[in-house]
Amino acid sequence: YAMLLSLIFLIVLVAAVVGFVFRHEIKTNFESNLNLALRDYNVTADRHSEAVDTIQRTLHCCGVQNYSDWEKTEYFTQKGIPKSCCKSQDDCSEEDLKDPSKAKLKVFVDGCFFLVTSTMESKMSVVAGMSFSIACFQLIGIILACCLSQHITNNQYEMV
Repeated sequence: YAMLLSLIFLIVLVAAVVGFVFRHEIKTNFESNLNLALRDYNVTADRHSEAVDTIQRTLHCCGVQNYSDWEKTEYFTQKGIPKSCCKSQDDCSEEDLKDPSKAKLKVFVDGCFFLVTSTMESKMSVVAGMSFSIACFQLIGIILACCLSQHITNNQYEMV
């Protein structure tokens, strides 16, 4: 049992170190994947398009860096900026969303990349605190399992 807990502890420790060391690469990959999701938006109405809509609605943002990122997509040429960027769903018409100058007044102008990364970074202290407390409990479990094993081994020799 102590060996199993030690293995889990080491896996979590390695994952935390790798996540910390490669955090900049994670950001870069997230940005490139968000750009790909915008480029392929609603081509197949897949989960990536749903994720983009959810992010834009929840964080009140539009595009990767700003709303003008949508102008480079195939979706913009057909339907304009997506409705998930609208400040008010009732006040956004398709004609307004196809015209960038009118759309600027009706959609969120801030990009999603900065908002997502800043939200993740602000929550990292909570995640780190919870991970630290779980690691402490694991270490206590490892120590207690070793003590129990030692106690069982000592008692076997006394019974003879």
